Amino acid sequence: MAEATLQPLFNFDELAVPAKIGNGLTGQDIISVSQFDKERLNYVFARAREMREMVQRVGSTDLLKGKVLTCLFYEPSTRTSASFIAAMERLGGGVIPITQGVQFSSVSKGETLADTIRTLEQYSDVIVLRHPEIGSAEVAADYSQVPVINAGDGAGEHPTQALLDLFTIQEELGQINGLKIAMVGDLRYGRTVHSLVRLLTQYDVSLRFVSPEILRLPLTIMNQVIDAGINVRETHDVHDVIRNADVLYVTRVQKERFTDLAQYEEVRNHYEITLEVMEQAKQKMIVLHPFPRVGEVHYNVDHDPRAAYFRQIRNGMYIRMALLAAVLGRA
Repeated sequence: MAEATLQPLFNFDELAVPAKIGNGLTGQDIISVSQFDKERLNYVFARAREMREMVQRVGSTDLLKGKVLTCLFYEPSTRTSASFIAAMERLGGGVIPITQGVQFSSVSKGETLADTIRTLEQYSDVIVLRHPEIGSAEVAADYSQVPVINAGDGAGEHPTQALLDLFTIQEELGQINGLKIAMVGDLRYGRTVHSLVRLLTQYDVSLRFVSPEILRLPLTIMNQVIDAGINVRETHDVHDVIRNADVLYVTRVQKERFTDLAQYEEVRNHYEITLEVMEQAKQKMIVLHPFPRVGEVHYNVDHDPRAAYFRQIRNGMYIRMALLAAVLGRA
């Protein structure tokens, strides 16, 4: 009897892929959304759809077998760290998870970020970094010989979150151009907002910013929006935007960014998305939230089909699978 030939569980060649495979991401750091033009966004989204189909069909692949990811998180994380770990494991790679107790490691002995990165790159093919200081990911990338992916640098940027947010909008509503997008909550410190707004300036959208006075969008980012010719307006009342919004992007007020806790207490419950608020919204719209939430979206809203935030969370794994494959040259 002839010996049977083993076939791979999943063949990526079965899926349509963009003509320019890789789009320049191989071996590159991912520090800011400014690295992504529409062509590169479309490429990442196409790869994420392939990853979704693969996971749904067979669960995992050996695409990144032999590769190692280090998750280095100086700040607490649930979704971002878990989704990167899940992404790498579903692609067949290994993970070094340094997501708890970093303050009790060599950092407590005075080790610099540069030396920590130079050490971890000896074991890794890619490093995912979350750090409380703006610009930390760029510093890490300057010292690292392996790609560094920014998983949040203080109140600066969170590029992979913005990519999954934009991908979710595209998948849920079928388009980005022409949409009215309202961002509600902590726009001053919300790095997810900062990155997503910058990406949206590449599209024909209308933006509405809803926040207390002390949590307004930083002027530097607002100027980018204005310079891009985006239709934009600020308000303090969510009822001013809810009837016309196609996307309601809600964020928590970030207690950890406040030096004056009395100020935090004044604004922390400023906005609450309830069933009564949702009754005023359009039937075809979505509510997004980068999570964690601390009361700004009520739990009974979860049953509304327009509540897309758990689908948004799952999309994070597909986007990060696509990015890891591209950065490690297996796209």
